Amino acid sequence: MSLRLLPLLLLGGCAATAAPVAEAPHLPVDPASGTAAEDGRLLGFLDAKFDEEVALDPEELTSLGSKQDYDRLSDYTLAASEKRMELAERQLTELKAQFDPARLGPAAQLSYRLFQRDVERQRENYRFRAYGFPVSTNGTPAGDIPVFLINQHRVDDVADAEAYISRLKDSERVMSEVAQQMQQQAAMGILPPKMVFAPARADAQSILKGAPFDAGADNPVWADFQEKVRALSVPAETKARLLGEGRAALTGPFRRGVQTLIGQIDRLEPRATGNNGAWSLPDGDAYYANRLRSYTTTDLTADQIHQIGLQQVARIRTEMEAVKREMGFSGTLEQLFEELRTSAAYKYPNTDAGREQYLADARTLIDTVLARSPDYFRRLPKAKLEVRAVEPFRQDTASVAFYNRPAPDGSRPGIFYVNLADMTQVNKVQTEGIAAHEGAPGHHFQIARAQELPNLPKFRRFGSYGAYVEGWGLYAERLADEMGVYASPEQRFGMLSLQMWRAIRLVLDTGLHSKRWSRDQAISYFRANSPNSERDIAKEVDRYINNPGQATSYMVGQLKIAELRVRAEQQLGARFDIRDFHEAVLGQGPLPLDVLEEVVDRYIEKAKRASS
Repeated sequence: MSLRLLPLLLLGGCAATAAPVAEAPHLPVDPASGTAAEDGRLLGFLDAKFDEEVALDPEELTSLGSKQDYDRLSDYTLAASEKRMELAERQLTELKAQFDPARLGPAAQLSYRLFQRDVERQRENYRFRAYGFPVSTNGTPAGDIPVFLINQHRVDDVADAEAYISRLKDSERVMSEVAQQMQQQAAMGILPPKMVFAPARADAQSILKGAPFDAGADNPVWADFQEKVRALSVPAETKARLLGEGRAALTGPFRRGVQTLIGQIDRLEPRATGNNGAWSLPDGDAYYANRLRSYTTTDLTADQIHQIGLQQVARIRTEMEAVKREMGFSGTLEQLFEELRTSAAYKYPNTDAGREQYLADARTLIDTVLARSPDYFRRLPKAKLEVRAVEPFRQDTASVAFYNRPAPDGSRPGIFYVNLADMTQVNKVQTEGIAAHEGAPGHHFQIARAQELPNLPKFRRFGSYGAYVEGWGLYAERLADEMGVYASPEQRFGMLSLQMWRAIRLVLDTGLHSKRWSRDQAISYFRANSPNSERDIAKEVDRYINNPGQATSYMVGQLKIAELRVRAEQQLGARFDIRDFHEAVLGQGPLPLDVLEEVVDRYIEKAKRASS
């Protein structure tokens, strides 16, 4: 999953001019509780701090439904992380000075504890603030900013259109800041891998194609701006003015900014020395250990995670053997992998009709899940969910599939994106499993639902912990099988291939960044244990190299959720209700895995008492 969530440790008080983010209504506080007043005061304090933090990030404000700073893009300099860290430290000092945890109720104590813990984790991460690659095979600002404007910048009036134009102009600053950051990183010995440069350059060049840049069809940004302006109920001369200013912003500062970024990519490419993992960076071992702690919310070492991965690969291969027999395939697993990779029987046509068929199949899976969900969930998200193909201009750097969260005010749906650049590389048996992970009952049921939770501070509703979020998505793939939505052995094999994909990630991420595996070695291991296409395998391995640790979060999180479910089933027996278990997991918003375990244990004890 790729989504523009608030940073893992997003915290923040309300500047006097900050417009509050749209929020779900809070449940009334129980007046019988002796801590009700203090709990309410803490909730107000934490929400104010969240608003203050978000006020540093205009793009995040837009994502959350606010039009504050609607004419600006975010700060892409390394100095921005310094501002965030200073703010977080001040807020933690204020929290400790103004509140005594002993005077809070259990729910408020948890919020206090999570706020403090997140600042402490942010403090540990701060040491490595310059290590992330702003230009990589995972995306570039040349592609990300157009997607942001198209999908998130609403134009309801002339002022909104003028703000869109201002953001097109402001993109020149952003591209210059990213170019400067890349130069600063290079001086520190932090350079993107060699394989980054060609797709990153193609990503940037593609957004400068089409009208008004050349005689081709309308550029996607230009087409979007025209559509939004023409929908306004304003005089024709006003629309003409706005369109003229939009065209000038695109052909002037926007184009100059992208060209600046391309120039920096060209200058740095000769200095890139290889496609190595985090171990090759300054103090790389400590950096990678920090990334593992952040993404898994555990103290598991690279060696431990590597061994878990090897064990899971072996276990899932055994499951695959059984389903392979159901499919009637008599060859080896490796032969079946190759059949799935190459046979036309397992492919969609590489045409627009084939792409539409993929989207239709994904929507059918989601509709089936929604129809059966009342038997598995107490509450469902109110936000709508859409399935879309990745826009062509960012196909080179977009991942295979990902989810974008909805706007809290309902003005934008949750979006499950899938990269359909080359249908010959799309594995048909995986369609339903991917839709379950990215859509329903996966990310949409968790992320959209979290935003709608009442009586929780905003930093918990809109925050994220990698192992929890991705662990739920991976758990949802198997849950969909339990719900009976995979209609054939082939679809179940596809689900298992996705599970294998995430087990492979444990092996490869640690192999690349800790055990000094080469890119080719990682690709070979992936190919030997998965039916994924050659394109997807290469894109995935490159993703792991560019983003150390992130790929480990999926299966570490899923294994914990599965472990907690088994515990609940064993301890509750006939009293176990899957709907209550899912409510325990989802009803408190994203949590570190150890805290999730505490929450589930309390649910188990409460269920025992209720039936005794």
